[in-house]
Amino acid sequence: MHSKTSGLSRQDAKQRLSEFGANSLKQKHKSSAWMLLLNQFKSPIILILIFAAVLSIFLKDPADAIIILTIVFISGLLGFWQERGASNAVEKLLALVQVKATVLRDGQSQEIPTEEIVRGDIVLLSAGKNIPGDCLVLESKDLSVDEAALTGETYPVDKLSGVLPAETGLAQRTNSLYMGTNVISGTAKAVVVHTGKETEFGKVSERLKLRPSETEFERGLGKFGYFLMEVTLILVVLIFVANVYLHRPVLESFLFSLALAVGLTPQLLPAIVSVNLARGAKKMAKKQVIVKRLPAIENFGSMNVFCTDKTGTLTEGEVKIHAAVDVEGKESDRVLLYAYLNAASESGYVNPIDAAIREHKTFDISGYQKLDEVPYDFNRKRLSILFKKSENAVFSQGETLKAIAPALATEERLVSPQVEQFSKTENTHLIITKGALKNILDVCSNVETVEGKTIDIVNQQQKLHQQAEDLGSRGFRTLGVAYRDFNQDSFSKDDETNMTFLGYLALFDPPKAGIANTLKELELLGITPKMITGDSKAVAMSIIQQVGLPQPKALTGSELEKLSDEALMHRVQQTNVFAEVEPNQKERIIIALKKAGNVVGYLGDGINDASALHAADVGISVESAVDVAKEAADIVLMEKDLNVLVEGVKEGRVTFANTLKYVFMATSANFGNMFSMAGISLFLPFLPLLPSQILLTNLLTDFPELTIATDRVDRELVNKPRRMDIKFIRNFMIVFGLLSSIFDYLTFGALLLLLHAQPEQFRTGWFLESVISASLVVLVVRTRQSIFNSKPGKYLLMATLATIGVTIIMPWTPLASLFGFQPLPLSFVLVLGAIVVFYVTAAENVKRVFYSHVKF
Repeated sequence: MHSKTSGLSRQDAKQRLSEFGANSLKQKHKSSAWMLLLNQFKSPIILILIFAAVLSIFLKDPADAIIILTIVFISGLLGFWQERGASNAVEKLLALVQVKATVLRDGQSQEIPTEEIVRGDIVLLSAGKNIPGDCLVLESKDLSVDEAALTGETYPVDKLSGVLPAETGLAQRTNSLYMGTNVISGTAKAVVVHTGKETEFGKVSERLKLRPSETEFERGLGKFGYFLMEVTLILVVLIFVANVYLHRPVLESFLFSLALAVGLTPQLLPAIVSVNLARGAKKMAKKQVIVKRLPAIENFGSMNVFCTDKTGTLTEGEVKIHAAVDVEGKESDRVLLYAYLNAASESGYVNPIDAAIREHKTFDISGYQKLDEVPYDFNRKRLSILFKKSENAVFSQGETLKAIAPALATEERLVSPQVEQFSKTENTHLIITKGALKNILDVCSNVETVEGKTIDIVNQQQKLHQQAEDLGSRGFRTLGVAYRDFNQDSFSKDDETNMTFLGYLALFDPPKAGIANTLKELELLGITPKMITGDSKAVAMSIIQQVGLPQPKALTGSELEKLSDEALMHRVQQTNVFAEVEPNQKERIIIALKKAGNVVGYLGDGINDASALHAADVGISVESAVDVAKEAADIVLMEKDLNVLVEGVKEGRVTFANTLKYVFMATSANFGNMFSMAGISLFLPFLPLLPSQILLTNLLTDFPELTIATDRVDRELVNKPRRMDIKFIRNFMIVFGLLSSIFDYLTFGALLLLLHAQPEQFRTGWFLESVISASLVVLVVRTRQSIFNSKPGKYLLMATLATIGVTIIMPWTPLASLFGFQPLPLSFVLVLGAIVVFYVTAAENVKRVFYSHVKF
């Protein structure tokens, strides 16, 4: 690796990054502006149209072909401009929540983006960190790694430095760390051996589902696109065959059919979706919500169940010590001292409980020398530290062994039982363990009484649990504190046995101010909040009642374990508190909620939240979360605050609603116009519109729709979650497409039978009516309310009026002869104007009837 224990130099690392590329399974090649522009023309229909237009230049008058190519290029430029802006916006947002790794460079530790890790880098690892590449362990301390993503191994694997035979299997390489895994507990220093696609994870990346599964909205859009494509292809082929059968020029018929295909295909849909999502992401970022994966915005808006932990979300997140009590429930300085020793000396997983213990009261611990540590992990749920005691060791109300030794020797003073016991012991080594009460009691064989005696724990279990329940019923979370005399300078997890239970730590974390109102607002938005916590049922119920959730129903982890998947799927619907839950049960709860038909959001920030974040429809984490949680999340909150979440949900629903508006527009007037034109072409002795005129119509009607991302959204579309409904869209297309066609044929009849229009007059009149009506009906279908009650966004209104203005003056400009238009008599204008007004009025009334019968 040509590396040193002090790490690479900055210059060497820069050179290696340039030589081997970014540390990513999917190399990021930023698309150049030219490539992005060329991508606008990769549609098969567009390519065939360009080919046919170029061919017609050599076979006939090139004027029409050049016009067609110009319009196609302008349409491509519009799409390029939109997507370029969206791409740049997303890159800036993602930079805010970059996952970083700690490395040694020039002998100094620094954090760098994981993509910049190179071979030979020395990385420093601790609990919650992702492994940034395949590494060899140089040094480790109680290092435990979750390798489930790579090996499928359920339980964490212990890692040590050392040399193993080359043929050792992947899962047995205890000296190796792999990209895509994460540290559960402990610390380590390791050297990076492989990065990117050269890692074990990279080698199997093609066989793994590295790409996140499609959201429901993406699947719906895909089905909608295929449906329109099938209709388009069938129609185009039939029209082409029919025109050839009617002895019309083959090339002209072919161009006409292709132009119809362009008009029928919602080719702007990808750009519209991208722009809507990017704009939504930018607006959400202003409200402290960073979107890592854009399609998750749609799921965010559709979310109807929100699962969260308790600490820092429903509560203030600032844990405070209420009291340290002995087994009788009386306050004990000794319990507090031992808890303080444990908290002040830990060097593993940083957590607010230890910080609270250190802040509550300080002790002189100079008489205790830390010898060894077994860090906290989420399986043991304990933190154990080995100390060597000196004669200056404090152990009761600030007294030291040295200070009270004379009294002990002469028996001139009353000796407390605790002091007496300490004085008699010959061991100067002490293991102090602190953690979840159940897990502490599991390793205890004795209990220390108030008198200082140690008795067997077997007959005390009920009393100990009852004391904890009493504290929990008052809203306090309880931890256990235990100790063991020891006679060695180091220890391991296996030595956490035969301990003596000393007492309890009662912790409190009050509900956040205003959290009750926030939860009510979530419920008004159609979102059911559910709490998933490892805390006891008593504590969870106390908090949930304080925050105002009505009639909470709880399910504990032990009860959950006994339920089948089918039974759990029914229970999760009625349950809003999941207490005493193990880390691996969180994912099961999320999956059960999804199977029950919900769109589920999950907020987590810990090491043990990664699987649940992956399982949720929308994984939500916070900027301060551990790497593995932040990496797994779709959305990152810059503040762990449900008010931030509420605002994000609203923006997600606005984005969802505006994206659907384009679908509604594409399936109403636009689709109806092209369908009508295809039908009338079979009965007219001439083409109803020339290919260049069709493309111009399509370009002009698309222009207002490019501004749809800026449109206002009605309150009722934000007040409850909505999902992509293809059946509803199909019904919408049939009703409003048919309405559009009725007025199209009314226009044809007026032009031919009433006004006796010539071919150029017919095309001009039809162009005016179709573009103006399609532009105005956008203002109708964008809302389920009356157009007079729901005002469109400023930019949408301006774009619509601009399109109508350009269309009206087109026949009276020099461009008219170029496109084959001509000025129309006043009678034509009045008749067409009346039809447009009649159509918009009818669309408004049909909309009212439609929404009264069809729910969405």
